[in-house]
Amino acid sequence: MKKLLLSTAICLATYTLNAQSYNSCTDALNSTSIGAGIYQVGTINGNMPPSFCDGSNGGTVTYGEWIKYIPTNDYTVTISSDLQSNGNKDTYFQVMTGSCGSLSCVTWDDDSGILTGTNSNSLLSVATFPVNSGQVYYIIWDNKWSNASDFEFSLTEDVYVAPPATTISFTQQSVSASGTDRAIVDMNGDFLDDLVSINLTNININYQLASGGFNSVNITTTPATYLPSWSLAAGDWDANGYNDLLYGSTNGVTFMKANSDGTAFTQISGPEDVFSQRSNFVDINNDGHLDAFVCHDVAPSVSYMNDGSNNLVFSNSNGLGGYASGGNYGSAWIDFDNDGDIDMFMAKCGGNEARRTNQLYRNNGNGTYTEIGASSGLADIIQTWSAAWGDYDNDGDMDVYVGSSTRYDHKLMRNNGDNTFTDITSSAKVGTTKTGHENIPGDFDNDGNLDIYSNGSILFGNGDLTFNVDNSLTIPNIGSIGDLNNDGFLDFFYGSIYVNNANDNNWIKIVTIGNTAGGYSNKNGIGARVEISTDSGIQIRDVRSGEGFRFMHSLNTHFGIGVNTTINYVKITWPSGIIDNILNPDINDTLVVDEGSTLSTNGSFVTDLILYPNPAKSVLNLNSLENLSDSVYTVFDMNGRRVLNSKLSSNTIDVSELSAGNYILRLMSGNAIKSQKFIKQ
Repeated sequence: MKKLLLSTAICLATYTLNAQSYNSCTDALNSTSIGAGIYQVGTINGNMPPSFCDGSNGGTVTYGEWIKYIPTNDYTVTISSDLQSNGNKDTYFQVMTGSCGSLSCVTWDDDSGILTGTNSNSLLSVATFPVNSGQVYYIIWDNKWSNASDFEFSLTEDVYVAPPATTISFTQQSVSASGTDRAIVDMNGDFLDDLVSINLTNININYQLASGGFNSVNITTTPATYLPSWSLAAGDWDANGYNDLLYGSTNGVTFMKANSDGTAFTQISGPEDVFSQRSNFVDINNDGHLDAFVCHDVAPSVSYMNDGSNNLVFSNSNGLGGYASGGNYGSAWIDFDNDGDIDMFMAKCGGNEARRTNQLYRNNGNGTYTEIGASSGLADIIQTWSAAWGDYDNDGDMDVYVGSSTRYDHKLMRNNGDNTFTDITSSAKVGTTKTGHENIPGDFDNDGNLDIYSNGSILFGNGDLTFNVDNSLTIPNIGSIGDLNNDGFLDFFYGSIYVNNANDNNWIKIVTIGNTAGGYSNKNGIGARVEISTDSGIQIRDVRSGEGFRFMHSLNTHFGIGVNTTINYVKITWPSGIIDNILNPDINDTLVVDEGSTLSTNGSFVTDLILYPNPAKSVLNLNSLENLSDSVYTVFDMNGRRVLNSKLSSNTIDVSELSAGNYILRLMSGNAIKSQKFIKQ
């Protein structure tokens, strides 16, 4: 039965395409292929698809309509019901290829449109994907949603440009993991990444062995009140040397606290009803103790503040992600303005424009934050879910890839260094990247240019804010990232492990250990800025717990250095403000750095920095700003704890909030450091 009619010609075509949809794969196979055009789908009453690309069982699907498409060239194809004529329709489709008895998934989409009709969100469908000339594809529209008949869709064909050949590949390998796979993170303190899977009554950890392979251990727990159905984060909040876990669930949050040797966990679950999305461990108030932050879907986001006595105290008053009805999905903690303290980007999703507008919170250096999304240029409304922050042009500041879950409108935003960002998406060449929820930075080919993992694609960075997108690698669409065989190359974990087959490029891994005994930074060094210098230039990373949307990735900081055979220095700026410099470290190895092991805060006092009045009551004046442009100033108390931090904009510093006592002022511009003592009355 003919159900599909050409309703509008595309690109001024003067001919009519006689195209049909059919009730089965076999009938569609024997039909004429459609081409570029706009088509009408009538009643959906044919055979339902044999399987579903989104991993579900199809839910309410009972019928489907089958349409054959055979491209005449290699194209990048877009299929879209996101057309004005469809009004309030609610569509769902998938694309399959192969023989009718053995079909494999190519792509699918549900709600990636933009047009809403009278709905609060778009329920229309869009997907873009590469196709091979002469290969048979089946476009299958189904009746998953009741308002899914009598609509139009378009098929467009663009010239396919193959990405340059990459220098790496991945091999899928089985592993004896049991449960919900959620993390790659060191769980026993040996600096090797382990695999973490969660069950109701146990935590399955595949401990990486120094000799290769894994030792799979089930650690029994009390039944988890909440499972990590939405996200998992890891961090050592009680500073005993073993990472604890945070489970983010639909109705609440469960913490699993590791014991003194990491062999058992104690469950801590509160009564709070939190519709969890992305979760993080981070020192929000920079008191040296690791806190927890959880994005809330239907209310303002929440924090669990560390009281310094190994207790996490529930709080919803920090103002971060404070929109009344939530919409908070992907928090990323970064130092975007290079002032030495941690800021936060909130990726939003769903609802009216205000609810789904992305936010950027700048740390004021005194425990408070200011939202500057609009003035920075990052107040997008594109259903983001997560964003990948990294220095994609190696110029010393963090740029951001704002990933879209709704259609192919991912954005690449260049950091201008003045609290603003410029949209360079059109020149970045990221348009054919898959949509989804997971966007994470990493140098997967170790060439010294940061790449982006985005929903099963890898965007290989060229170091100039352009990328070569590779959708063909054997990697999962979602999963955790870390080094699973200690060869210095990043691998994946989800169901199986996907081992990076590596190349000849060199690398270094850095483990940060905060000085909690001295009351300085958190045990993991989360929030630290790590910088390395080679003859090719400078690279930076921020130590983060919880990137992307759902999974936990390695806390070990990884750099590729390409063909460079030496590293000039590794510089770590800790959350406390302490700076460690390691000169000429070994390459192709793991460097473990303890906070404060190479440089103290008062090791660089100078005579040419004059502070007045000294003692000071409310204002501290500097004698000159000469050679201090773009400096960051930090004030430490005499115990070495940071109490003030900001960029220097004039020769006057407000110290009115400080208690009476002795302090150290440090000015840092690049690698130049000047320090001087002063007294606050």
